[in-house]
Amino acid sequence: MALTGNSAIRDGEAALALPDQTPMSTPHHTSTASKGAPWPIVASGLVALAVAMGIGRFAFTPLMPLMMRDGTLSAAAGAEWAAANYVGYLVGALTASGFARDPRRGLLLSLVGVALTTVAMAAVDHDGPAGLGIGLRALAGLFSAWALVCASGWCLAELARRGVAQFGAWIYTGVGLGIALAGTLAWLGGIQPAARLWLELGLVAGLGTVLVWSLSRRQGTAPARIEEREAASLVRPARSGQAALVLCYGIFGFGYIVPATFLPAMARALASDPRVFGLTWPLFGLAAALSVAAVARWLTRVPRQCLWAVAQGVMALGTGLPLAAHALWAVAASAILVGGTFMVATMAGLQLAREARPDNPTPLLARMTAAFAAGQIVGPVLVRLLGPGRWAGWDALDCTGAVATVLLVLTAVWLWRTGRPSPESLMPA
Repeated sequence: MALTGNSAIRDGEAALALPDQTPMSTPHHTSTASKGAPWPIVASGLVALAVAMGIGRFAFTPLMPLMMRDGTLSAAAGAEWAAANYVGYLVGALTASGFARDPRRGLLLSLVGVALTTVAMAAVDHDGPAGLGIGLRALAGLFSAWALVCASGWCLAELARRGVAQFGAWIYTGVGLGIALAGTLAWLGGIQPAARLWLELGLVAGLGTVLVWSLSRRQGTAPARIEEREAASLVRPARSGQAALVLCYGIFGFGYIVPATFLPAMARALASDPRVFGLTWPLFGLAAALSVAAVARWLTRVPRQCLWAVAQGVMALGTGLPLAAHALWAVAASAILVGGTFMVATMAGLQLAREARPDNPTPLLARMTAAFAAGQIVGPVLVRLLGPGRWAGWDALDCTGAVATVLLVLTAVWLWRTGRPSPESLMPA
């Protein structure tokens, strides 16, 4: 999951600052910073990311098996819709810089787009245009990326001005909370038609948009200046090759996206009751939210490359478990292991990119974003290309999961072996 978009990347870099830092400030910063409590900014970002990612980006995951149950979607079409969402996300990340002058406006616009495309998904059925579902999922990905970049650019700039940039990491708990909310709604309402659930999620997205507007309307709207962004960031020297970082981040995108797209569908193959298979996605989201909170609270001094290596290794265990045991417990464990590491790997990887290029991290962050997006596009496409056949007893999901597991293990080993804590990282903050 990438946080960047060309020149908008710099606006989001404060998100990658370690949470226990106290940003340096000039007298100008102090005079402009302390008006108002920071909680409306944090709450705005958290709710915005819950809507944009939990609903706009990932609500399709728990609803896909329900749509298959209702006969409105096939497994092959589901893979195509997922890939369309990831393509839209890539386009959104690369075009979000257009909102650099007023990221709050871009945030609100994108949240409205998420709500509208979610409601429109209720109209997708066999009688509708063939490309309607693909188009709506692509637009949802576009709006999700805009929201993520704009939330990073606006919320973190405002927190930096108020001298509380260390609170920035907490807005990213919204991603996991949104996933858990959408998954819980699909789980509890699984006996309903999927179309009705899309409408309900659209209503939730609309209410979230109104809440973000209400919380943010009395706050500042200007993007951060260069010195404010730099004050919220921690710079360390590079330790590894940039090309390898890009490759590892791309493999991370490929590795996490298979369970992130197909876990409920895998569980449905083992249990037809939606109250059983639907529980996997709330577990995924809850694990994501708790893991980000734990890192923000207790693991701020762990070297970023070592943290990324551990997250990638645990993720490999999560992608490999369903291959070793075709059982519900294995799918549930996979949801916890992958859900509990994908946001940690995201933050650690982008923090490391900033350390590698403290002078100008934007080009490296952009390449990592592109690699991540390409990796997550390849996952569903590979499932689609492999089709309904079986190889050595494995279906397309198993084969793709096996490839992802091997690649995640190899990159985790490389990250661990080349990651060394610098003397500066061992000094107390």
